[in-house]
Amino acid sequence: MSFRHFAIGACALLLATVGCAGTSPTEAPTTAPTTAPTTAPTTAPTTAPTAIAQCTVGVSWNNFQQPRWAAADKPNIQQTVEAAGGKYIDADANLSSEQQLTDVNNLINQGANVLILLAQDQNAILPALQVAKDHNIPVIAYDRLIEDPSILYITFNNVGVGQAEASALLDKVPTGNYVIIKGDSGDPNASTFLPQGFKDAGLLDKEAAGDITILNKSGNNFPADYGTFTDAWDTAKAQSNMEAIIDKAVADGNTIDAILAENDSTALGVVAAETAKGMAFVPLSGQDGDKANLNNVALGKQYVDVWKNANELGKAAGQAAIQLCQGVAMSDITINIGASVAPTAGNSPTDFTTPGGNTVKSLILQPTPITADNLSDVMSAGWWVTKDDICKDVTSSDPGAAACGL
Repeated sequence: MSFRHFAIGACALLLATVGCAGTSPTEAPTTAPTTAPTTAPTTAPTTAPTAIAQCTVGVSWNNFQQPRWAAADKPNIQQTVEAAGGKYIDADANLSSEQQLTDVNNLINQGANVLILLAQDQNAILPALQVAKDHNIPVIAYDRLIEDPSILYITFNNVGVGQAEASALLDKVPTGNYVIIKGDSGDPNASTFLPQGFKDAGLLDKEAAGDITILNKSGNNFPADYGTFTDAWDTAKAQSNMEAIIDKAVADGNTIDAILAENDSTALGVVAAETAKGMAFVPLSGQDGDKANLNNVALGKQYVDVWKNANELGKAAGQAAIQLCQGVAMSDITINIGASVAPTAGNSPTDFTTPGGNTVKSLILQPTPITADNLSDVMSAGWWVTKDDICKDVTSSDPGAAACGL
């Protein structure tokens, strides 16, 4: 049975029975559906409400396995919506693209007037997007792009994140052997935006000059042939991939001098692999500002963690959702967030050209690279990771000693 027909059947079954709502498929689709499901939700608003009290914001999370979603993004979206008088509802697809289709239908059936979608896969989510369109429900693509001109894309500057990661490592390790550990291939951040940032930082120029060598490069097609993808950004899979790369480097008589890991969960896998293989810790990147990773920066196990203050991203999404509920046009939305992360293009949406050639309205926030030298910036910003978390087991000889008051 094709996935398209499976998805249609799953949605139809969902609407006919209540008991199946909590069951998640165990396998994500390998191919993207090409048409929207034909079964529409049983109840859905057909026009945007004009009063905030009528606003229900439905959020479809692809998973809560990344710590920041539950710790920072969700509470800030929810608090912003509820403080404005709206209602917040959500669902966790637990890494299943099929379950996410079901979740979106459920959210619409519960009365969602606006949807915020953190897509598991930008192609597999398209049938859910079509259902929302059919019911005049505006959609915010949250932190992960959906290739459709109708969405409002709210994210951090992911090209800038990649540039910050690579710039920090290239400054620290201007010559030597590099490894690239990428995220999930279905996420444009992993396959397109972050690698573009690596390129903008001069990675390919340094390679062409002979200053660096990419050890896990399979060909010359950038970015597809550069680095190793990690399914679902999973830490255990990143560890397994990295252990294989270490074994090959040892067999070939090569050292590993720096590692570009695209996010914090993959960076944790790298540290676990280095530990398992008895390899000395080398300069390593990541992003998100997760607890274990900021602690690793203080301990010297990770060199840079590009911090995306998701408190502010959640506030931006909540503010935008409330305005969409009131019938404000996407282009006329205005957000009010911290100056350190505010979009350089201003606090109203601007046009963004996607890799697929679509033009979408976007709000693109600014990230902050964190090393041991500026760990105190995170500590003073009200981030969910506390000073005690960051400074756990840090001694006076560790890179984070000064920030930890040692």
